[in-house]
Amino acid sequence: MFTTLIVQPIFNILVFIYAIIPGHNLGVAIIIFTVLARIALYPLLKKQLRHTKAMRELQPELKKIKKASKGNKQQESMMMMELYKEKEIKPMSQIGLLVLQLVIFLALFSGLNRVVRDPQQIIDFSYGFIQNMSWMKEVAKDINLIDSTLLGFIDLHRAAYSSETGLYIPALLLVLGSSIIQFLQIKQTMPKDKDARKLRDILKDAGAKGEQADSSDINAAMGRNMAYFMPGLIFVLTISFPAALSLYWFVGGLIAYAQQSRLLQQDEFSMQQASAVVVSKKPLKETKQSESKSNTTSKNPKKSKKKKGANKSNKRRR
Repeated sequence: MFTTLIVQPIFNILVFIYAIIPGHNLGVAIIIFTVLARIALYPLLKKQLRHTKAMRELQPELKKIKKASKGNKQQESMMMMELYKEKEIKPMSQIGLLVLQLVIFLALFSGLNRVVRDPQQIIDFSYGFIQNMSWMKEVAKDINLIDSTLLGFIDLHRAAYSSETGLYIPALLLVLGSSIIQFLQIKQTMPKDKDARKLRDILKDAGAKGEQADSSDINAAMGRNMAYFMPGLIFVLTISFPAALSLYWFVGGLIAYAQQSRLLQQDEFSMQQASAVVVSKKPLKETKQSESKSNTTSKNPKKSKKKKGANKSNKRRR
C-alpha cells in the first residue's frame, strides 16, 4: 500500500520532471522536484515556525503554572491545556511537517534505490502516460541514455562511502553540506539564552537538592542538544545512501533555511511596526491634551483676564 499510494506517485513526479526538462539530467530533475516540494510545504513550515515561537513565549507562564500546581501533575496538565486552549496553540501540530518530510524522503529512497539496482525500473515503475512520452520511449530502447549525474560532476548512484568503492569525495561534500545546513536551520530557530544550562548540570543540581528537575529546563536543554544530534544523525544515515538522496536533503535544507529567514524577518518587521504604532500614540494624546487646554482658555477669555487682574492686585498689595 505504501509503495502504490506514496512511493510510486512521488517517483513518477520525479520521472516526469526528468522527461520534460532540456538535457534530461537526473540531478537537475531532483533539484526542481525539491524546490516544488518545499514550495508545497511552505504553509506548513510557516505554521510550524510561528507555533514554535508561540510555545517559547509561553515558557514564563508555564513556569508559573508549575509553581502554582506545587507538584500536582494532574492539576498542572489541566492548567497547561487551558492555557494552550486560551492561546489557540496545539502542541502536537508541528509533528505534521516532520512526518511529511520523512514520508517524501522514504519514498524517494525507495524509488531511487530501485533505479540504482536496476535502471530498467525507471521505465517499468512509471505510469503508462509517462512511458508514452517521446524521451521515455528513447530510453526504453537504450537504457544507457539515462544521465544519472549532477551535470556530469557527481555520480548520483554512488554513495559517499561504501566498502566496495571506498570514499567518494563529491558525494561526501553533499553529505557534509546536508549536515551543516541542518545545524544552521536548528540554530536559527533556537532562543538566545545566556543563562542556559546543560542537561547534565540540570539533572545534577536537581539530584543534589533531592528534587525533580524542571521539565521546561530539560526540554530547553534537549532542544539545544538537537542542534548537534540531528546533523550528526543525518551524516551517519546519508553517508551510505546514494548521492541523489544527499542532493535532495542538501537542496531542501538550503530552501528551508531561506524560507525560515524570510519568515523571521517578516515577524521582526511586524513587531517593529507594532512598537512604532504604540510609541506614536503617546505623543498624539499629549498633543490632543495641549490642544484641548488651549481651546478652553480661548473659549473663556474672561477667566483668564480675571486671573491676570488678580495677580496684578496681589503684586500691588505686596
